[in-house]
Amino acid sequence: MLLRWQQVEGAGITYPEGFVASGVRCGLKTQGEDLALLVSESASTVAGVFTTNRVQAACVQYSRRVVKNGSARAILVNAGNANACNGEQGDRDNRTLAEWVSRRLHLPPDAVMTASTGIIGHLLPMEKLEAGIEDAVAALDREGDTDALLARAIMTTDTFPKYGAFEADSDQWVAPIRFGGMCKGSGMIAPNMATMLAFVTTDARLPAALLQEAMNRAVAVSFNSVTVDGDTSTNDMCLIMASGMGEGEISRPGTAFEDFVDALTRLCVGLAKEVARDGEGATKLVEIVVRGAATEAGAHRIAKTIAESPLVKTALFGNDPNWGRLLMAAGRAGVPFDPNTIDVRIGDHLVCSQGGSIEFDRDGAHDYLTGREVQIVLDLNMGDEVATVWTCDYSYDYIKINAEYHT
Repeated sequence: MLLRWQQVEGAGITYPEGFVASGVRCGLKTQGEDLALLVSESASTVAGVFTTNRVQAACVQYSRRVVKNGSARAILVNAGNANACNGEQGDRDNRTLAEWVSRRLHLPPDAVMTASTGIIGHLLPMEKLEAGIEDAVAALDREGDTDALLARAIMTTDTFPKYGAFEADSDQWVAPIRFGGMCKGSGMIAPNMATMLAFVTTDARLPAALLQEAMNRAVAVSFNSVTVDGDTSTNDMCLIMASGMGEGEISRPGTAFEDFVDALTRLCVGLAKEVARDGEGATKLVEIVVRGAATEAGAHRIAKTIAESPLVKTALFGNDPNWGRLLMAAGRAGVPFDPNTIDVRIGDHLVCSQGGSIEFDRDGAHDYLTGREVQIVLDLNMGDEVATVWTCDYSYDYIKINAEYHT
């Protein structure tokens, strides 16, 4: 059981001991920082979860190989160019980026992970990136607004940087453990790990296999439980580095490890919700809860189908308590349930009971949906399992942003 959970205002990915970072501009985006570098001061245990899209960017394939080694020292992230679908040239350019970082930091190339986000099918402007890497190495720090600069440097259509940090303690640990993280994403979001990148750090010491298990479990109920538009990007990844520079150590499965997973999950859920909140054109964060299911997988599939339904999402934009669209989406999820036992709540308003219409305060439900955060609960009344998915509404601006993204 976690005994203490202390958020650290203004801190982010460099809050855990052993990390320095920088965010600089090299000219890939039209304005602002667009290159981020995170460095561990000692060899870190690493783990990662990557896109399941069959079309994968060079950075995904490269970083997956580094993660298999279980150890790394740095992550280089560029925004403004995905370096996806660029063939062998894209692979060579990605390796070159890692080599440039490793040479300047006096590290082996396989100690550097890479991540990219932006437009697909455009070659990287390598001269700009070489100069940017030099600037990023020179600017490495953990003071001032380093974490904010770093989080801004990985943004594309995001409207605000997403980062956070906290210190957690448990009676199962010998000392408190620090966690930090940042992510980006607001469109092309349906990680099956969207364009979503997430990076997490901790100063705990634990073996790579255990760290990978913790990351898999945390991602399942956080980044893999958020969707904006149902599209899974070519570049999605979530990476974690454990520096071992703190006093906390998790050496084997057990209660101490379970508390570590709980802490990591809380950080990832918080970051994932910010992605949904910042969905392209979004006016509200929507939490879809499906409970009373026979299996957790079934509950999750129904919740995600509802969250990705254009008819549901446009009704939410219009603040319309149209519960029929919720049942429609649930019914096409491919999960067996009895429609005559389902109850639906929009906030505190019971709008459907036993699969049928009931009297409810439509004006009150409408007013509730005008809020910045709303919750919809479907109870299948057929079991004990529950799942939660976060999404947002579809507004006019979503169409505008994506229609004009390339042009």
